[in-house]
Amino acid sequence: MKSQTSTVLLINDDAAIADCILGALASPSIAGFEVESVRLLSAGVTRLAKKGISVVLLNLALPDSNGLETFTKLFATSRETPILILSETGQEEVALLALKAGAQDYLLRDHLNAYSLSRALHNAIERTAVEDALYLEKERALVTLNSIGDAVLCTDIDGNVTYLNLVAETMTGWTRTEAVGQPLTLVFRIIDGATRQTARDPMEMAVEQNRTVGLTKNCMLVRRDGFESAIEDSAAPIHDRAGRIIGAVIVFHDVSAARAMSVQMTHSAQHDVVTNLPNRVLLNDRVSQSIALAQRQHRLVAILFMDLDQFKVINDSLGHAIGDKLLQSVSQRLVDTLRASDTVSRQGGDEFVILLSSIDSREHVADSAKRIMLALSKPHTVDDHHLHIRASIGIAVYPEDGDNTDTLVQNADTAMYYAKDSGRNRFRFFDSTMNERVVERQSVESDLRHALERDEFRLHYQPKVNLASGRITGAEALIRWDRSEEELVAPARFIPIAEDCGLIVDIGKWVMREACTQARSWLDSGHLPIPVAINVSAVEFSDEAFVEGVRTTLATTGLNPQYLEIELTERVLMKDVEATASMLRELKALGLRLAVDDFGTGYSSLNYLQEFPIDILKIDRSFVQKIPTGPGDSLIVNAIINMADTLKLLAVAEGIETSIQRNYLQGHGCIEGQGYLFSRSVSAEDFSQLLEDDAQITVG
Repeated sequence: MKSQTSTVLLINDDAAIADCILGALASPSIAGFEVESVRLLSAGVTRLAKKGISVVLLNLALPDSNGLETFTKLFATSRETPILILSETGQEEVALLALKAGAQDYLLRDHLNAYSLSRALHNAIERTAVEDALYLEKERALVTLNSIGDAVLCTDIDGNVTYLNLVAETMTGWTRTEAVGQPLTLVFRIIDGATRQTARDPMEMAVEQNRTVGLTKNCMLVRRDGFESAIEDSAAPIHDRAGRIIGAVIVFHDVSAARAMSVQMTHSAQHDVVTNLPNRVLLNDRVSQSIALAQRQHRLVAILFMDLDQFKVINDSLGHAIGDKLLQSVSQRLVDTLRASDTVSRQGGDEFVILLSSIDSREHVADSAKRIMLALSKPHTVDDHHLHIRASIGIAVYPEDGDNTDTLVQNADTAMYYAKDSGRNRFRFFDSTMNERVVERQSVESDLRHALERDEFRLHYQPKVNLASGRITGAEALIRWDRSEEELVAPARFIPIAEDCGLIVDIGKWVMREACTQARSWLDSGHLPIPVAINVSAVEFSDEAFVEGVRTTLATTGLNPQYLEIELTERVLMKDVEATASMLRELKALGLRLAVDDFGTGYSSLNYLQEFPIDILKIDRSFVQKIPTGPGDSLIVNAIINMADTLKLLAVAEGIETSIQRNYLQGHGCIEGQGYLFSRSVSAEDFSQLLEDDAQITVG
């Protein structure tokens, strides 16, 4: 293989030097060089610009330049080409100055020979090649370090900064120029995010242990301007060729976003999305801690299980967005009412569990429950809606009612159902006898879920009569449950459960279909036409498909709408006046009649009676049964009858049991009534007989 030839540029005006160099390079012992020679510096600059020169031999004394300036001008045009200075003995001072300015070496004219010249040329070329390689390697390393996403910071063995990459400059707030030579503790300020104390120097740990070490957990980097960021990663020792530690390198990156995401994920895993209250997971942990503390302090812990009464009605009628805001309002009131040491938790739906930690007595718990109920009783304003909500609360107390979270929550839940079954809007402490009721309730709910498919429901009908003539003017449909191996179950035992577990809508559809079918059957049998009345619960009325369901039922059964009455309580009507008025107008447009059931026990507002398209007011039995012994109640009855007359509404009295009550009501202008005095509710067959006889009910 032919060896590579290096081109030597000789810039020289001294013939003796030229002959010496050319003669030396022509020696048979030297190979691989070819010489180009010029006499002027300007010519040398021009030739260098064309590239291809491996090394330059420069005489500083030229016709167009002299001394150190000769080298300076040439070096400025081509720093990458090695330059050897040709010097006379005794003139080495200028040559040495050239070396300081960047020349590779200098050669004395008196010592030039083939060996020394060849060696000097080879050394200059090889050194330049090595320097070029090192430069490229350094540049490659710098580009790499500045391209990665991690910050890199290096120190010497004394802990002074020797290098920062661009990311490290940004994160520390120090430029490389400013940082180099500064103590690491000044440039790389780190603290423990929890204690706010200065974190241990990772370089010291790496050097001390002679291994890669991780940064302190929860480490925060304090930037030069005071801004803090969470960082993670490691420090490692740097060794020389002999294995001695000469410094350390620290690699780190910003984990603020990741740490914030982790905190958020932890928070989300422990808190309710809608209310931001602790969820079941976090509550369980806090209850366990409170029990452990109460054991040591010989104190009590209470669990309150709270269910919002009629929340489903609001949620279904006004939408989930309003329902969520109502839950948020309830949550805030609970938090504002209780101590900071207590925990308010949402379990889901409209259920809340409250932890009262470190309490002295059951009286303390009762006071807290009363404050909660009072706070919730005030109207909640949500998007222009003034919403009223009540709560049923069950209470279990450690250690009497359980010694662990699950037992306490379960027993509080049991007490809550007892409170709900006792009339709602109240609280009850747990006692062991409640479990029997819970078992019964669960049994009822389980059987209730299959009652429709087993065709176990029956409708009974109680006649409404004209108080003057005693003739039947209508019928109220009342559901009964023919539960296996049991007498017919009254609605008071299962309707609240059906509402709670969501079955009431399907049961209500069955009632309406069955009642309309029966009413049409009586008409087809030739009986005098009478309307049939159906009670509609708040849950049914809030169902978006309710009006369409009524329309479909009338169409499929063929019943004329004038023979259907829908009875609604005042509380149902007043949940959302605007939405209620709209639905009532739709129902009225179908041609049926609308009645207010249990009138006088709710809002009793003349305003809504004028706004709603009501036909009938039903006077609640609680007022009728006190006639004539309760003068205050008699006045209420008189007022309702007069109000109905003024508004051209039909007044119907419920629960008439004595002739005295009948006569009083008739004498004060009440037209119709119903009650045991005339007839209990009877089966469809027995009611058909009443219609068949067209009996005028008389009272002895």
